[in-house]
Amino acid sequence: MKKNSTALLWLYVVLVVALLVFQVNISATLWKLVLIQRDPHGTKSGTQRPIFRRGPLIQLKPRPNATSSITCDRSHQSYDICSIDAPTVLDPTNATFFLFHHSSAAAPYPPPEKIRPHPRKWEDDLMSRIREFTLTAAKSPAPCDVVHPVPAVVFSAGGYVGNVFHEFNDILIPLFITVHTIYSGSRDFIPVVDDATDRWAHKYADLFLSLSKYPILIINRTAGASRHCFPSASVGLISHGFMTINPELISTSSNLSHFRELLDRAYTGGDIRNAATMTTGERRPRLVFVVRGRGVGRVLLNQEKVRKAAEAAGFEVVMFKPRGTTPLKEAYVLINSSHALIGVHGAALTHMFFLRPGAVFVQVVPLGADWAADICYGRAAKVLGLNYLEYTIEAEESSLTEKYGRESRLIKDPTASRGEQWGEVMAIYLKEQNVTLDLIRFGGTLKEAYLRAKKFMEDEG
Repeated sequence: MKKNSTALLWLYVVLVVALLVFQVNISATLWKLVLIQRDPHGTKSGTQRPIFRRGPLIQLKPRPNATSSITCDRSHQSYDICSIDAPTVLDPTNATFFLFHHSSAAAPYPPPEKIRPHPRKWEDDLMSRIREFTLTAAKSPAPCDVVHPVPAVVFSAGGYVGNVFHEFNDILIPLFITVHTIYSGSRDFIPVVDDATDRWAHKYADLFLSLSKYPILIINRTAGASRHCFPSASVGLISHGFMTINPELISTSSNLSHFRELLDRAYTGGDIRNAATMTTGERRPRLVFVVRGRGVGRVLLNQEKVRKAAEAAGFEVVMFKPRGTTPLKEAYVLINSSHALIGVHGAALTHMFFLRPGAVFVQVVPLGADWAADICYGRAAKVLGLNYLEYTIEAEESSLTEKYGRESRLIKDPTASRGEQWGEVMAIYLKEQNVTLDLIRFGGTLKEAYLRAKKFMEDEG
């Protein structure tokens, strides 16, 4: 009888050990398969696809002092940024990050942090439309649905969407700065984007995949959305100012030239040609002429005459009228294979980033827009190594002269006028003004641009 009891006891022990081993194997398999993320192209069915099938078991371990893991920097004029240096759970429905911990007991948690993750903090009206995120040390009321192996970098695309200048200035360049500041540009991350459309995500998908191998995760304001877990998170984007990267503020000393190299990696393909086309048996430098749509201000009224003057100067001219739906790779292929780009100051001149270093960039500066032209494009063009030319129009070339009179302060002293009721005055200069170039005066700029572009073409072979 005693022997039978002993045998039964040993059999019980063996069964328990076998079950434990089986459970561990099943758990490991489940953790490896749970690493999934929404399709970046926004399938209608909302399906999820595997992005990481093999690798070590991911374990989200709570930190002993979890309440001190949330920090925020609110000392900057243009942006706030917060970080969660611990495993965290994101509930997209209410835009809340919870700390991940096992304890179910109530704790004297510090007050939650609030942040609107968009780097235009000074612009109250715009920021009121950016969804506010909450970062709390409290425990999530529900478990994870999706577990990610790398940190989240969270920001909003709900600003001036559809405007390529703002998409570069307010999102893409700040994102580059942020990941090179926090991770020195050497770590993969999940771009978690709020208030973005599938079209927007698709437009910039190649560029994002050059920063990280993980595709964009759009969260938006969808009820019942999956809860996502990350080993840590950064919420907000760092900005150094208009169209600029300050290398002294980044450990990697990166600048705008390094950002431009990112564009090369994203859009270089076998169909890109680094030489202008042939015209009547003779190579001519290609000039991309940026066209502004009518009704938006700063329209070039004698555009056709200027085009013919550029051709007479020696250029092969390609008219380029970008739209919000224009694929960036298509624009990159055209501009990167050209030798010069010209246009009146406006958002579309952001495409200068696609020019190769040494190419010619001519910015036509309307009356009263000299300051904006400099901080938006002039300074950046020099850092990018472009051959930069600036043509500032005179009063006779502005439609405002006919409307307000030659003796108006708006015409005679734009600098002083900008100091009074800034918003209203700049709206006049940027939205009411159109341009008719003096072909004789502008001819000198075209000639200089051609000589520089021809030399660039010859140097490039």
